[in-house]
Amino acid sequence: MSERNRVVITGMGAVTPIGTGVEVYWNNLVAGKCGIDRLTHLDVSGLPVQIGGEVRDFDPTKFIPRNQVSKMARFTQFAYAAAGEALADSGVTIDPQRTGLVMGTAMNGVAEICETQEQYTKTGKKISPRFVPKVLGNMAACQIAMAHDIQGPSFTLNTACSSGIDAITLSVMLLRAGNADVMLAVGGESIACAPVISSLATSNALSRNNDDPRHASCPFDTKRDGFVMGEGGGALVLETESHALARGAHIYGEILGCANNNDAYHITSPRPHGEGGAHCMALALADAGVRPEQVGYVNAHGTSTPVGDVLECDAIRTVFGDYAAQLPVSSTKGATGHLMGAGGITEVIACVLGIRDGVLPPTLNVTDPDPACGLDCVPLAARPKEYDIAMSNAFGFGGQNASVVVGRYRP
Repeated sequence: MSERNRVVITGMGAVTPIGTGVEVYWNNLVAGKCGIDRLTHLDVSGLPVQIGGEVRDFDPTKFIPRNQVSKMARFTQFAYAAAGEALADSGVTIDPQRTGLVMGTAMNGVAEICETQEQYTKTGKKISPRFVPKVLGNMAACQIAMAHDIQGPSFTLNTACSSGIDAITLSVMLLRAGNADVMLAVGGESIACAPVISSLATSNALSRNNDDPRHASCPFDTKRDGFVMGEGGGALVLETESHALARGAHIYGEILGCANNNDAYHITSPRPHGEGGAHCMALALADAGVRPEQVGYVNAHGTSTPVGDVLECDAIRTVFGDYAAQLPVSSTKGATGHLMGAGGITEVIACVLGIRDGVLPPTLNVTDPDPACGLDCVPLAARPKEYDIAMSNAFGFGGQNASVVVGRYRP
């Protein structure tokens, strides 16, 4: 890409099951903390799956005006908090019409929909007029925009588990096209409710390791039996390089390239050899102008499903060839669970800070690596390594694939 179209990262925000705030999240991730436990926000006693990566001790009034909290669904609260941290971190002065945002979420306010239906069925009382504005996916972007006077491009993406990275990709496209100088890419998710858990459990997508929740998410391990649902929020402030330099911004890193495609194969299953994901990674590398052997780390989608992990590893081998044998590939979902739309953002944050600190984040709970995966998954503990470029993947239902390449910023 041309110099005038370079896109840099100047602010970050995170709300996760292992901590709220970017540095808390990162430090706990590197330390090997696991945020998966028995769910407490709903009665799970009759459900086949009773565990998840829950954001605990989250006080929304620390981030949101008290009179606005009840107007926001939980996924919006997480996105709002992460966005506020990222904007404050960036120190950017918002030019309303030259600043935009893209919100990514897989299932919007589904938990609030289920809760409201249950209450209505039991009591028959009128439903609050706040209900519809709370559960719409675009209301997270609306609330963030109103709070910070962001009047530029505004989009909400529902591309399943790819939503977070796709929010980054669309933000980059808008910046490259000159539609904005600053973009806020945000992800938010909170979907734990009986119908969603029951449906995913019936389809054998979720881990049923209720007795040992901290070891339930074990990407690339032979004992994996499904993903663990998580929740949270993430945000990145992205700017054109010229805008960031003109205001003397601190630059964390650069978005080198990104890509999106569709398997066009099945509503939930990837193509048999991960061809769609492989093509997406190759597109992202081409967009970045980066050779496979220049990538020092891959943050895998790695959800801890029996089929998905193997297919992603197959796709990585297709793209990286012989170099894949020495390429560190970890999944942070062993620590956080699957944050859906928020995960695409928080996992990119892990890549950026890994480059900054010279650290590979670990894949927790890998005690018996699956030979069918067969890659260096950075098992159990973080590892020191200097690298300049990382890739992050997100693959979702509907054949959605997304990849982004980030790098150390070099003027």
